[in-house]
Amino acid sequence: MKRTTDPDVRLLQAAADPVRLAILRQLSVDRPTCACDFTDCCDISQPTVSHHLKVLREAGWIEGERRGTWIWYAIRPEAAQRFEALAGAIRPAGARPAASLGPATDNPHGLNILQPSWRQW
Repeated sequence: MKRTTDPDVRLLQAAADPVRLAILRQLSVDRPTCACDFTDCCDISQPTVSHHLKVLREAGWIEGERRGTWIWYAIRPEAAQRFEALAGAIRPAGARPAASLGPATDNPHGLNILQPSWRQW
């Protein structure tokens, strides 16, 4: 299967994994969170946590801030807004024209396309 470049698909695919969804839920409550704290919530090893954080970061969901030897993560507000807009655009048939559900390149809602970010202090 070819890897997609559509930022909306990447955002949704990243959130579709149970471990990554658990990480996003924890970040929604405990923001910002140290990478070391995800091993407890998800019952997975540190290398597996690092992999899932990388996927979320590359999809644009999270940003990291280095503090000493640890990296603290938080949900990017733009990602949460984009996700909310995507979810809100899905309606039962007849509620809105299908053309308004086009890909992010059409940008029917005037939303910015998310790009992954990384901050290092």
